[in-house]
Amino acid sequence: MVKAENSVAIIDEVVMNKIYMIRNQKVMLDRDLAELYQVETKQLKRQVKRNIERFPDDFMIELTKDEVEFSRCQIGTLKQGENIKYLPYAFTEQGVAMLSSVLSSAKAIQVNIQIMRIFTRIRQMLMDNNEIRLAIEKLEKKTDNNTKNIEVVFQYMDELTDKKESRQSTIKPRKKIGYKLPKK
Repeated sequence: MVKAENSVAIIDEVVMNKIYMIRNQKVMLDRDLAELYQVETKQLKRQVKRNIERFPDDFMIELTKDEVEFSRCQIGTLKQGENIKYLPYAFTEQGVAMLSSVLSSAKAIQVNIQIMRIFTRIRQMLMDNNEIRLAIEKLEKKTDNNTKNIEVVFQYMDELTDKKESRQSTIKPRKKIGYKLPKK
C-alpha cells in the first residue's frame, strides 16, 4: 500500500481488481485510471490525445463497441441503459507507465509507481505459478512411469501365476509316501 500526495492510501486489491484481460493483454481502462489519478476521464483522454505519439498500439488500444458491450456484462464498465459517447481506451502496462509523463501531478506519479509494482507482482505470481505447474507436470510424468512399472510387475505376476497353474494341471498327482496311520 502506497500513500499518495494527499495521504489517501490506495489498496493494492483495488488496483488489482481494475486490471482486466482484453485481447490477451493485461490492461486498465481509462475510466479506472482517471478514478485512481483523481482526474476526470475526459481530462485523461484529452492529455492522451495531445500526446498520442507516446501511445503506440502496444501501449494503448481503443475498445470496439462489441468489446464495450461484452465488458458491460463481464466487468460492469457501464450500467445498462447508459450510452457511451466515446469508446474507452485500455492501457497496457507500458501505456500506464507512459501516462505518468503525460499526467505529471504528484498524485499521478504516486499512483503510477504503485500500479507498476502491482503489474510486477502479477508477473512474478504468474512466473511462480508456471514453475509450480512445471513441477507438477514433472511429478505427473514420474507417476505415469511408476504406474507403468507397476502394471508391468502385475503382468509378470499374472504370467507367473498362469504358468504355475498350467504346470500344476499337467502334473499328475503324486502318490503319498511315508508312514500311514491305521484308521480306527
